[in-house]
Amino acid sequence: MSEEDKKEQLEEKELPSEQKPNAKKLSKLDVVKAFWRWTFFSHANYNYERLQATGVIHALSPIFKKLYGDDEDEMKAALLRHMQFFNTEPHFGGSILGVTIAMEEQKANGAPITDETINGLKTGLMGPLAGIGDTLWQGTLIPILLSFTISFAAKGNILMGPVLFAVLHLGIIWSIGYLAWMQGYNLGKEGIAKILQGSLLPTVMTYAQTLGPIVIGALSATFVKISTPMKLHLGKTVMKVQTGILDKLVLGLLPLAVTLLTYYLLRKKFKPTTVLLILVGIGVVGGIFWII
Repeated sequence: MSEEDKKEQLEEKELPSEQKPNAKKLSKLDVVKAFWRWTFFSHANYNYERLQATGVIHALSPIFKKLYGDDEDEMKAALLRHMQFFNTEPHFGGSILGVTIAMEEQKANGAPITDETINGLKTGLMGPLAGIGDTLWQGTLIPILLSFTISFAAKGNILMGPVLFAVLHLGIIWSIGYLAWMQGYNLGKEGIAKILQGSLLPTVMTYAQTLGPIVIGALSATFVKISTPMKLHLGKTVMKVQTGILDKLVLGLLPLAVTLLTYYLLRKKFKPTTVLLILVGIGVVGGIFWII
């Protein structure tokens, strides 16, 4: 081999994998299609052994076909490594699969990325990002949207109540989910690690964790309606327990008590249906004995 040939071969090895001749390159459309498959089917075949693994396979199988379609053994290996246990919040946590796609693309082009590296990254990130996503959606976004749409629903306004809630909710989570997915792909594993280690994310999470309970408290005080008709006969004076005692101690004390009882029961792993039956039972007994 001549010196010139050796030089060309060395330069080719030093090129990034996506810039090498005949490199396997995913298009933006490939990545976007995988995002929508994950969005709609991440929980379509949920099971307790692998949880979302089959959803991962369904979302990424077109990616694998493009990267490994000409190599049956590599295709089988890709499917097997992603059948490992996986579970995260599907929208914010989708950034993990964006990173995974980037790593698979590099691996298909000869980068020294092992199966253990890919699965280790998925396992390491799925917990933290699930916590972030659940806090943002269930603890912050949903209560905020409910705080101004539930009042319309209570008045029978379907358009400004459930319809507006669904449109806003889906629009927000899909938009953020798409951005997280694409950022994961564009930044790769190093970029996601930098985001998790930065100072901005803990600040955002602190505000989200604070705002969520505030909104829940406001919703409870506004929409949990419970009072007592009990009266105390003090000689010739009749005192209403609700207005004369409870409201003067803490305004909305009974709604707060019911809310805290519900929270306590759910924390104790009671099923929502069981909690509902307990609350109905309290209401029936309280109504019979004129307590509430």
